[in-house]
Amino acid sequence: MAARSNTASPSVLSEVKVPAAFRGLFEPHRYKAFYGGRGSAKSHSFATALVIMAAQRPLRVVCAREIQNSLRDSVKQLVEDKITTLGLGPRFDCQDKVTKGLNGSQFTYVGMWRNPDAIKSMEGADIFWGEEASAFSERSLKIIRPTMRKPGSELWFSWNPEFEHDPVDAFFRGDNPPPDALIRAVSWSDNPWFADTPLQAEMEFDYATDRARAEHVWGGGYVTAVDGAYFAHQLAAARAAGRIGPVAADPLLSCRAFWDLGVNDSTSIWIAQFVGREIRVLDYKEGQGQPLAFYVDWMRAAGYGNALCVLPHDGARRDNVTALRFEDHLRDAGFSVETVPNQGKGAAMQRIQAARRLFPSIWFNEETCRDGLKTLAAYHERVDDKRNVGLGPEHDWASHGADAFGLMCIAYEAPQEARKARQPAYQGAGGWMG
Repeated sequence: MAARSNTASPSVLSEVKVPAAFRGLFEPHRYKAFYGGRGSAKSHSFATALVIMAAQRPLRVVCAREIQNSLRDSVKQLVEDKITTLGLGPRFDCQDKVTKGLNGSQFTYVGMWRNPDAIKSMEGADIFWGEEASAFSERSLKIIRPTMRKPGSELWFSWNPEFEHDPVDAFFRGDNPPPDALIRAVSWSDNPWFADTPLQAEMEFDYATDRARAEHVWGGGYVTAVDGAYFAHQLAAARAAGRIGPVAADPLLSCRAFWDLGVNDSTSIWIAQFVGREIRVLDYKEGQGQPLAFYVDWMRAAGYGNALCVLPHDGARRDNVTALRFEDHLRDAGFSVETVPNQGKGAAMQRIQAARRLFPSIWFNEETCRDGLKTLAAYHERVDDKRNVGLGPEHDWASHGADAFGLMCIAYEAPQEARKARQPAYQGAGGWMG
């Protein structure tokens, strides 16, 4: 591998406001991973360092987030603000979609989630910056690493930790971190200008009123519970009891695939087996904007080609183009299909209550269910702040996986409820008893 030559001169470093904790950004390393709470100046320091480097020599920099619906979601404005504050405006041309240096440097801004163009933009890049990296999927990380193959190329990641099982935390903070990696925890105490901002008072207030939340927001600790999370206690109990870890499939039992169907948003699938009074959750898959063939191919490749597909009630809805139902398409692909009837008003809460009842009997294969566990940990109540009342489940990125999980629990309980309904009443001494 060719030697890297991106070390800035000492004179530049002495003149620029880069906290000492981030001076390692100017050293050559394949990986640079900085994590911690708010106020640590991660994003500002990364942007500052990249602008300095790009002004010194031609650099192709890819600035990425996992989900970026528009450039407003990117770090483009931050990068260009740093160009201005560093007095480097004459050296750059800030265009609509990219930021170009007159020396040939270029910053591009991409979202990784199901975006083939993001992969193309990384080929030949010198530096990849993954901002808010706690949101990166394992699939995105697997794509990024081999694609950044230019000799001397570097991968930078900055994030506020959320969950220990997030792929970026598992990769950098697990038992086997990658070689040639600068991995550093940073906090507000590493920011010499923190006390001069309103954030000091905000932090002190949070620690005084909600220490657990403050430890996450400011201290960089993992989330212990999302505000209003439905399954926070259940997940904590499952982990403490050892029910989140290696779980093997029973080769004598068939698998079931529980779906939440997305048209303009995500489709989610949990793979599980019902083993006596246990539910063994074996796998999880989620995607957005993908055709049915994407999920069918995944199920076959993962060994679930004979799984019974259990669909929510909208699986019986007819396609406007083919006039076929989603369940028909799956049957045509060779799967057995069951569609759960519409549970009516309050269906979401019925699923939540069923999941809470069954959680003590549920085991998760952690390795393949990491993304699904993240959705369960983040699934929470929507709150009207003015009236301080709950408005039901928040419909966001976490709701799709949680809905499919709740469907699994409804399907597990349905035969038991049916048996209860069929049982005759018992005639005691005082007459018939229900």
